[in-house]
Amino acid sequence: MSVEQPVAASSVRRQAELGKAASRQVALLSTEQKNAALRAMAGALRREAETILAANAEDLHRARAAGTPAHLLDRLALDPKRLEEMARGVEAVAALPDPVGEVIDRDVRPNGLEVERVRVPIGLIVVIYEARPNVTSDVAALCLKSGNACLLRGGSEAYASSQAIVQALRRAVAPYVDPNAIQLVESTDRRDVLALLTMNGLVDLVIPRGGADLIATVVRTATVPTIETGVGNCHVYVEATADEAMAVDIVVNAKCSRPSVCNAAETLLIDRAIAPRLLPRIGEALRQRNVELRVDEEARRILGYGTPAREEDWATEFLDLILAVRVVDGLDEALAHIARYGTGHSEAIVTRDPAAARRFQQEVDAAAVYVNASTRFSDGFELGLGAEIGISTQKMHARGPMGLRELCSYKWLVRGTGQVR
Repeated sequence: MSVEQPVAASSVRRQAELGKAASRQVALLSTEQKNAALRAMAGALRREAETILAANAEDLHRARAAGTPAHLLDRLALDPKRLEEMARGVEAVAALPDPVGEVIDRDVRPNGLEVERVRVPIGLIVVIYEARPNVTSDVAALCLKSGNACLLRGGSEAYASSQAIVQALRRAVAPYVDPNAIQLVESTDRRDVLALLTMNGLVDLVIPRGGADLIATVVRTATVPTIETGVGNCHVYVEATADEAMAVDIVVNAKCSRPSVCNAAETLLIDRAIAPRLLPRIGEALRQRNVELRVDEEARRILGYGTPAREEDWATEFLDLILAVRVVDGLDEALAHIARYGTGHSEAIVTRDPAAARRFQQEVDAAAVYVNASTRFSDGFELGLGAEIGISTQKMHARGPMGLRELCSYKWLVRGTGQVR
């Protein structure tokens, strides 16, 4: 099967039509065919690494010239290690069980009807994301394995990178399936992108990945079904009984391991009973890593430094080496703070009290709730999904890291022997 040339930039509807047609073909692929295509995709990322990294260098050059902040440059940047991680992510998806055709439940009704619910692909999935070119291969792999076609709109800052990745992936899958199963929206006109959100009958699902403005625009505009991937204003609460060395490690990891991602901690809540002894240790560990602390009055008194926190700091996803710090009077106050300012993404408690751990996990309303572990584990690969297509903060259909099963719908299969109603 030859690789078709990219569709003209102005014709996003034509791209959607081609993607919809390709989705019907992808849905019929066997598990073996899909896995072979995925292995070919991983090979293409390695084989065409030089071209992809050169395209990424162009994007980085333009981004630096435009004054792009450091945390966004980190999201944009590829290197041989990250590219290898992308390839391994695709291979990890190939190794996962195929969700298509999985029987969810089965029953025989009193009248003899045999009833099954089985997983089926959704169809054509549009994913709109910002300057993170690694998302391109993650989405393509997950959509292919789950029997879907994808139409991708990456951030303009990563255009050259995304284009190089998509071209490599299209060439790789051509022997197995219509390459229009993986497309990049070529148009940079915002109106064309918004038009995709109302292409009912062609586009089956839209998933926005990015900042609050992007997500809000998509949710507000779309008439096709949407899965909202939300902002990650994540908290770590250090409870009074916490193991102090563990608390330092978790807070530092949650904030510093990769501050530009949505599962990074943005606020530290520390119990008043332990704050005078432990907060200086945590503060010093963070200062050594150049983290700016925005502190409430009590935390500033204990530390002797820190920028006074403003109200908006408690509600901000900094995506940078900035951490809001508040001293709280026990679990109730911590829960109240998270309920007010949290975004339903990922929350963590550090504690040796089983009752406090149970209450925290029961009462915190978030997609992922951790006890004695970093919020950075909110990731599809880390939680056993292979790659992920996003982290949903909504409550319908999919919540938290979304993998293969979340990219499927289901249908009822009913077999009778002549029953009538």
